[in-house]
Amino acid sequence: MSPVLPLPVTTAERETCAATDILRMVGEKWSVLVLVILRDGGPSGFNRLDRTIEGLSRRILTRTLRNLESHGLISREETPQHVEYAITDAGRSLLPLIIAVGEWAIEHAARQASGLR
Repeated sequence: MSPVLPLPVTTAERETCAATDILRMVGEKWSVLVLVILRDGGPSGFNRLDRTIEGLSRRILTRTLRNLESHGLISREETPQHVEYAITDAGRSLLPLIIAVGEWAIEHAARQASGLR
């Protein structure tokens, strides 16, 4: 199998890697939850998202939405009275990969709890 990365991996290579950027973003506490809510519940305004996610401050919701939008995973449409967020095709295509990681984690957590490796 050929290596995924040239070795040694430099700090500059790690910091400029597109995968590193996306992994940081999806590893952030609220990003995946917002993507799933927008996928399952359809486009949503800021206040609806704020009411839907318990324990998430408005400041962090704002930051999370901006981050997801900057990565092209959600869109933001503004009208004079309303701002609406929706998941994009890129966001929709990322979710199965994230869900697979979650399923892997659940499977392995059950194995570890039972003492299996």
